[in-house]
Amino acid sequence: MEPSANIDLKNTVTKGKLTGLWRLMRGYHGIYLVAIISVGLAALSRTGLYVLLGKFVDEILPSENIGQLLPLVVIGLLLLALLQGGFTFLGGRLAAKTAEGVARRLRNYLYNHLQRLSFSQNDRLQTGDLLQRSTSDVDTVRRMFAEQVIGIGRISLLFIVNFIAISLIDLRLALISVAIIPVILGISLFFFVKVGKAYETFQEQEARLSNQLQENLTGVRVVKAFARQDYEKDAFEVENEEKYRRGRKLTLMHATYWPTTDVLAGVQMILGFYVAAVMALNGEITVGMYIAYAGFVVALIWPIRNLGRLIADVSTGFVSFGRIQKIIRLDEEPLYEGAYPERPLRGEIVFDRVNFTYEGEEGEVLHDISFTVRPGQKIAIMGGTGSGKTSLVNLLPRFYDYSDGRILLDGAELTTYSRDYLRQQIGIVMQEPFLFSTTIRQNITYGVTREVTDEEVYAAARAAAVHDVILSFPEGYDTLVGERGVTLSGGQKQRITLARTILRDPSLLILDDATSSVDTETAEIIRNALDKLMRNRTTFLIAH
Repeated sequence: MEPSANIDLKNTVTKGKLTGLWRLMRGYHGIYLVAIISVGLAALSRTGLYVLLGKFVDEILPSENIGQLLPLVVIGLLLLALLQGGFTFLGGRLAAKTAEGVARRLRNYLYNHLQRLSFSQNDRLQTGDLLQRSTSDVDTVRRMFAEQVIGIGRISLLFIVNFIAISLIDLRLALISVAIIPVILGISLFFFVKVGKAYETFQEQEARLSNQLQENLTGVRVVKAFARQDYEKDAFEVENEEKYRRGRKLTLMHATYWPTTDVLAGVQMILGFYVAAVMALNGEITVGMYIAYAGFVVALIWPIRNLGRLIADVSTGFVSFGRIQKIIRLDEEPLYEGAYPERPLRGEIVFDRVNFTYEGEEGEVLHDISFTVRPGQKIAIMGGTGSGKTSLVNLLPRFYDYSDGRILLDGAELTTYSRDYLRQQIGIVMQEPFLFSTTIRQNITYGVTREVTDEEVYAAARAAAVHDVILSFPEGYDTLVGERGVTLSGGQKQRITLARTILRDPSLLILDDATSSVDTETAEIIRNALDKLMRNRTTFLIAH
């Protein structure tokens, strides 16, 4: 049974990094603790192997009963090896379960959060960067829990168990065996800080590269139409070269760190072997103790050497989590705050000295706008490029809120209505139609909150003059639409989006130059369909 994800992730994830990660694991703490205990038991089993080998050399090998005892020793070694493998498997599996669960939780929340950001926030964010944070950064956090944190726990327990085991042989030998370890840890912590900063700049550049790639692939037809392939290739190579430069810097840091810690770990091990050998020659420890010590010191020093690597790798997980936090800290749009009137909207709209400025920008887009629209009236909005036509109608569904003045809808201030209610009541046919990569039926019913019958879907398609076109496809309404509707013509896409709006049966209508991108014949068909849709509805028509 999976742990419940019913936690306040907004307050959880936006805490400090350590606190945020700890709270993000809620419901998995016990599982992860068992995972750490399991790797600890695996460490004990491994230490037991060396203890048994030492006892074998000192006590069993010289014994007259070696023939009888040898099978027992072999069985004991096999059992300890099986225990080590079993506990290691259990710890790894539970750590992986925790990591996948936390990643799933974080990924779901991040996606939901992105859906709820305001239009102003979306205007400032880049698609490629968001994809990077939602995929690569989340996966880095997943790996941190699956491999690095559990690895640090395993190494810490190995160190403790083997240090105690060496201390039981001789405390002086134990202290000598860890003499250089503080230096290794100090270098590791220094590297932790350095690699974290380098990894953050690398991820930022990778996000820019992803954004450029995504933008180029989306606009590939424009690139080819203007024969700009070479220009785009050169622009991509510039960004790719910068990523290469930052990646090389990161790789060189790793390449410098690993040999340094390897040399120090090797020196530490040689020092321990030498001192232990001298003690064995002087009779201070037995040969069996020396053999056991050799196993203990290897199990102690090499994990510490790897601990430095894991600590450095954890820094990348912290960087990725910090990048995710920056997005989650952005305020969500209060979609459901406000009134949900039970009566249908009549469509009376009053603009009273309305001013509007985009957040973070200077200069008003709309200034002192005043007019009144009666219920069912059709209003044409005309003006040059950048005159604020689309900005004006975007205020009605509260994609943005006006800066000054007021807008009344059926006599009530527009800002008293919930955004969710307004967007259910307002139908928008955009200048550039957008279809999802799913069936035509699902595209037409998209956004309709009630159950709809096939006949209602067909009726909406007939009203949009696209029913016969759909039936001409082999799969009819179950025809899969390619990404962004590329398997359909511009006019077909526009009419399907029009059918979507007709099926919603909105109280108010916004038509953003819905016939500008189609031929004359198709435009006439769409206009006839729009005439039926606009009947008895307050309608804003934008002419570019």
